[in-house]
Amino acid sequence: MSESVLASFIEGSDFAGLLRYIEGVVTAGNWDELVVVRDRCEEAVTRGKQVWSIAQYAEYRLALDAPAAYAGPVVQEGAGRFALGPLWEVAASTHTWGELQPHLTEGRARTLVAAERELRGERVVGQVDGQVLDIPLTPQAWEPAYPVAEYRADGVAMPEDDAIDMEWIELPEAAESVTDDSGADGLISVVAHWVEESTGRVEAVTVEGSALAAIRLLGPHRVRYAEIDLGRALSTMAWAGASGGAQGKRRGTPVGRASAWWALASLLGMDDGWPPDPNELGREAAGLRWVQWDPGERVGGWSFYLAAEDPLDGLAWAVSAVDWK
Repeated sequence: MSESVLASFIEGSDFAGLLRYIEGVVTAGNWDELVVVRDRCEEAVTRGKQVWSIAQYAEYRLALDAPAAYAGPVVQEGAGRFALGPLWEVAASTHTWGELQPHLTEGRARTLVAAERELRGERVVGQVDGQVLDIPLTPQAWEPAYPVAEYRADGVAMPEDDAIDMEWIELPEAAESVTDDSGADGLISVVAHWVEESTGRVEAVTVEGSALAAIRLLGPHRVRYAEIDLGRALSTMAWAGASGGAQGKRRGTPVGRASAWWALASLLGMDDGWPPDPNELGREAAGLRWVQWDPGERVGGWSFYLAAEDPLDGLAWAVSAVDWK
């Protein structure tokens, strides 16, 4: 298409025409032209044209589809504010670390790209800032294979763990709340952004007793539940921490994994010495018991229901979080 066609689409705020234009440019592999579309739309926004979403979409397609020499430069702090996900995660979903790393200049985004590639099975070679996440980029032997986002031209899929069989159970009497423990706060921190950036609600408790007694303290008398292992518990926390909830911005799987580590360290009383020794954290975590539960109602939206129990210390924790459109 000609320059005059692009100009007419922009000046007329013709969103359908601009999307078709971008699709044609991507299909043709004309990446310089896609940069022009992005830049022209950004300039038009300064003149009052409401085409900022098109500029954002052009940048998203650069990160998703373009060669690394074009994708890398758009991966920077603050870019893609309204994209389907952070552009570092978008780019890392379709490019290798070896391809991207020569073109990554922003320190935090560079580290997050490296962390994402590690979660996707690529061993990263090269210097990154270890203080961005404070945990090892490479998953430990005691960690699961975390669910990662699948980005497409028209959307993003955020896989969850396979559904498990849950059974109904009558809960015991609620145990007494413990207030001088950081475990509940650690669980809340996983999805605090659902409240701060969206319309979510989250509550967590610590009790002396069992995981089921902790759930009872949150209010329900009867729930669906299943005992799960550490891997699924970490995967569930990472999924919740990575998401943006119903209306917030997605934070990305490496950030979700880091929030799961923080929650785990908080439950085990290892948060004061952050970051914890990975091997020690794994050994201590092996002694926890985990319960996945839900109130059995038609919750809808986003939900995060988890409980844990430490048989040695006699403490248990439970969290309930929901978010809606």
